[in-house]
Amino acid sequence: MYPSRRGRLGGKSKADADEPDGVSETPVERHGQLQVVGTTLCDDSGDPVQLRGMSTHGIQWFGWEEFLTDAALDALADDWQADCCRIAMYVQEGGYETDPEGFTDEVRRIVDAVLDRGLYAIVDFHIHDPGDPLANLDHATTFFETVAAEYADSEGVIYEICNEPNGVAWDRIKAYAEAVIPVIRRYDPKGPIVVGTRGWSSLGFAEVGSEGPREIIENPVDGENLLYAYHFYASTHGQWERDRLAAAADELPIFVTECGSMEADGDGTNDFESTREFMDVLADNTISWAFWNYSDDWRTSGVWTEGTTDGSWTEANLTPTGQWVRETLRDR
Repeated sequence: MYPSRRGRLGGKSKADADEPDGVSETPVERHGQLQVVGTTLCDDSGDPVQLRGMSTHGIQWFGWEEFLTDAALDALADDWQADCCRIAMYVQEGGYETDPEGFTDEVRRIVDAVLDRGLYAIVDFHIHDPGDPLANLDHATTFFETVAAEYADSEGVIYEICNEPNGVAWDRIKAYAEAVIPVIRRYDPKGPIVVGTRGWSSLGFAEVGSEGPREIIENPVDGENLLYAYHFYASTHGQWERDRLAAAADELPIFVTECGSMEADGDGTNDFESTREFMDVLADNTISWAFWNYSDDWRTSGVWTEGTTDGSWTEANLTPTGQWVRETLRDR
């Protein structure tokens, strides 16, 4: 078992020499307040950082009571050695819009548990139907005002304000971002914010009529400490996407807040060779990533076998996807 890496809510630790035997710094203790410098996510000293971790599935199906528990998150932090955990709060599909107060409380509970383990918590406002984020602007401003006010003093929170915009022009995504970002900045002037991109956060590659990342480069969102989301699924996407991602990384700060080794619907065949080639591009360009998804969902993307419960967070209960991504996270 990997030594405990638990930390408090974003506090910096003493130097390594002051750490007790068998205890190492947590990711938040190691990197502190993240910042975007040019096109690169950096630590509080300005040194480049690549966070690597997992995304939950929708917390309306795989939330605290249903799947995420102290033991599940202990495994992610201590055994898997993740740096970050993305909390996927769907807005539709039985999510936030059905019970705003209840889902805000659920996000708070999971974020606190992630931060208690010293991991960065990515708060994901998970929209993709409707694809126009402006359709959820009122929900977004209410939700992020509450979250930002609560976590403004934490070094460990990253805000992802719209998961996968689709069927909508960049101008509307930008307008949404420039309405939501000031709500967050009213409380938290420093926390990194990830903006979803056109074509299911493909930087526009997946949408007919898009100019791809060029429209973002020429008309960026106004603000600081901002990154742009890119999502890939390695059985669906290949060398064409990798080449364009690498080129875009020269001009844009990018965070891969969702990716997988399977097909874009989260199911189908794993292509681990293609995934490794994507991971090489991310490493070469210091692009952080969160893998989809930390659950026991029956689809290929589920990393634990169905029915995994407390007491069974062992290698024997990993799916082929789980075995691959756990090994990748532990390979430092």
